[in-house]
Amino acid sequence: MAQSGAVKGEAAVGGASEEGASAKETSSEEVPAEEAASGEAASGEVPGGKASDKAEEAASSPATSGEGTAPPAPPRRTRRRRILRWSAGVLAVVILGTAGAGYLYYQHLNANIRSDDLNLGDAKDRAATTQVNSAGQRALNILLIGSDARDTEENQKLGGAKDTFGGPPLADVQMLLHVSADRSNMSVVSMPRDTLLGIPKCTDPDTRKTYEASTRAMTNESLGRGGPGCTVATWEKLTDIHIDHFMMIDFSGVVSMADAVGGVPVCVDANVYSHTSTGKGSGLKLPKGTHSVKGQQALQWLRTRYGFEDGSDLGRAKAQHMYMNSMVRELRSSAKLTSPNKLRRLAEAATSAITVDDGLDSITKMYDLANELQKVPTDRITMTTMPNRYVGARVEPTQDADKLFRLVREDIALDGKDEKKATPSPSPAVAPVASPDGQIAVQVHNGTRTDELGSSRGRATTVAGVLTAKGFTQAVADPSAATSEATTLVQYPSADLEGNALRVAKVLGIPASAVQKSTDVSGVTLVVGADWRSGTTYKAPKAVPEDNTAPDTAQAINASDTSQCMHVDPSFSW
Repeated sequence: MAQSGAVKGEAAVGGASEEGASAKETSSEEVPAEEAASGEAASGEVPGGKASDKAEEAASSPATSGEGTAPPAPPRRTRRRRILRWSAGVLAVVILGTAGAGYLYYQHLNANIRSDDLNLGDAKDRAATTQVNSAGQRALNILLIGSDARDTEENQKLGGAKDTFGGPPLADVQMLLHVSADRSNMSVVSMPRDTLLGIPKCTDPDTRKTYEASTRAMTNESLGRGGPGCTVATWEKLTDIHIDHFMMIDFSGVVSMADAVGGVPVCVDANVYSHTSTGKGSGLKLPKGTHSVKGQQALQWLRTRYGFEDGSDLGRAKAQHMYMNSMVRELRSSAKLTSPNKLRRLAEAATSAITVDDGLDSITKMYDLANELQKVPTDRITMTTMPNRYVGARVEPTQDADKLFRLVREDIALDGKDEKKATPSPSPAVAPVASPDGQIAVQVHNGTRTDELGSSRGRATTVAGVLTAKGFTQAVADPSAATSEATTLVQYPSADLEGNALRVAKVLGIPASAVQKSTDVSGVTLVVGADWRSGTTYKAPKAVPEDNTAPDTAQAINASDTSQCMHVDPSFSW
């Protein structure tokens, strides 16, 4: 029980960012991505549960699981604008500690939980449901979200500017928690809040207002477009990873839960004071060395950007990951949460602070999920940050990010310790459907340019002609879209066009592995790469073993690493 709680507690505590809207500039305090990561790790434990009625779950044994029916009364649905990531692990511990409190107490805790729609995007932008492996096991993906909204007096006191009161919330903490199908490992991927990407069309479930798609916006804006379900939709569109659940928590919730959990050891390699002459910063002030932080000081740690590393969200994410890892170790190695009173306080704090999707809208569902997550050993928990590059003061995903997302999609551990796993069983009757060849619109781009050679002239036109001759009468060359690709690719923007893209690849002899979903294209797009600089027949390169190691740019940190210590920017040392 203490183990389960440990993981959850950690996740719950991480979740607010310190300031600003960009990686290097900020205008207000915000929840750190790493805090969110902490929450993710913990919340990851929650995702394993199964749906059931709130009332039924309350009355039944916590270990019971199964398909639930509609609850006697619809769950309280509140699109909370002030939210931070919450750890499922903490809730599991709470449940274990209060299991004997009785039916009425379960109902009371259930009534605290707020829920919202899981995905507000169009069906075409959604990722396919994760397949089970040959052992019948399915991986779990939970998105942990933290908002910088300060729409309560308490949250204002904890770091809000008055001019932010009542404004659209920003999802300044976003962490994807992936739990492997066999529960042998857990991977967390943080996305910087100022990542530039496409946000899909979303519809607010309460007002029915529709927010049109944006081709290039900061990811944290997604929360203000109808709620957390739009942030989920944004992640699915970018990563093609099916998300099973989300969890959110606010500033005050993080503080109350951090107090309930108790101190968590953190380390700085020099004296640090996160404060600027203009009043920015989290206010964190610590001397060099290891310290136990809780409550508001824990929140300061999770929100600190000014003072850590290069002052960007990337440094803050690392601090959040360190906190989460330390919390996991602390809770699993001690009996911190064995006191019934502490557990009850934590249960109250957690259930009052979080907003979840409908699949996690009861204590029993969270308990079931937590039981799944506690199976993951501490030394198999890996925290990472989405590989990115700067675009001005913002960032955007790199090819390494695509690789990281693929590893998660394919349920490959990011710590490199995977043994041979059961391969996913074929998905019955779900092969993407293609339109008739003559109805498939294809844009052909010339991507043959390399560092040593210029573009092979006329390649887009030549290959478009090959497609036309094969019956793809809507294939056209786009000479203005010259790119550089080492290998030929067929890209498509949404799931409804995947079948068409696969059909184009098959006709040209291009391997299915070269068919990719991409937010950079608006329709089926054939990019003729440097491996097809001449001729009308594509010669597929010899297959080489795929690299299934996490990219170095993901800055992976293992939860068992006790040597972690944040580097302090000398200009913020005292």
